[in-house]
Amino acid sequence: MIQFAEKYQDIENVVTLSRHLSWSHFITLIPLADQQARDFYAKIAFESSFGVRELRKQIKKKAYERTENSDIQLSDSKIIEKGTFKDPYLLDFLELKDGYLENDLEAAILKELELFILELGNGFTFVERQKRMIIDGDDYNLDLLFYHRKLKRLVAIELKLDKFKAKHKGQMELYLKWLDKYEKQVGEQEPIGLILCAVASKEQIELLEMHKDGIMVAEYWTELPPKEILEAKLHKTLIEAWERIARKQLRK
Repeated sequence: MIQFAEKYQDIENVVTLSRHLSWSHFITLIPLADQQARDFYAKIAFESSFGVRELRKQIKKKAYERTENSDIQLSDSKIIEKGTFKDPYLLDFLELKDGYLENDLEAAILKELELFILELGNGFTFVERQKRMIIDGDDYNLDLLFYHRKLKRLVAIELKLDKFKAKHKGQMELYLKWLDKYEKQVGEQEPIGLILCAVASKEQIELLEMHKDGIMVAEYWTELPPKEILEAKLHKTLIEAWERIARKQLRK
């Protein structure tokens, strides 16, 4: 109780949270040293109606740090709101065997759609697989199409087994333009895109400034590494991201 009083001194905030979270939730949150992390996990817990077990799982999988890493990429984006995506995405629940193909990845995601949506975050709803687009008489197929209820936007997702390449941006831009013209409904915002790659080419992504076009690039991991390795990898990527931002500001 003493620790609770020290960590949660804003009475109004406590009253709000206590309507949605149990004492067991608070016991799980109190050990977190970072106040922003505590606020983040408390928010997703009541917005997504997470039980204590799921809340602990989100903390173990470093959902806050992965969202923070994604938000750095979106530092000056006017299209994609912070907190929408993560980087990387942990798809260990798919249990893919070595040598899988893109259609295997897609099929596994659809088989475990509930868990995939949970990993994406609150507000995502599935719309369609292999969305067909006819452009200049040629067929194009978007891997996965979602809708985000809070953002009121279609979210296009492309899956890539290899490293991110600059040509992937042009492909996603084409899909977003088509969705904006033919699929966007009255009252919706323009669509945004997420490219999930085995390896994100950070410098290319920075140079292309994809976030300004409503496109996010993130890695996906099919295996959850041990806690120490996961923390080290995320710490390294966060430092590298801040260094890229600092270099960019120096060039201005």
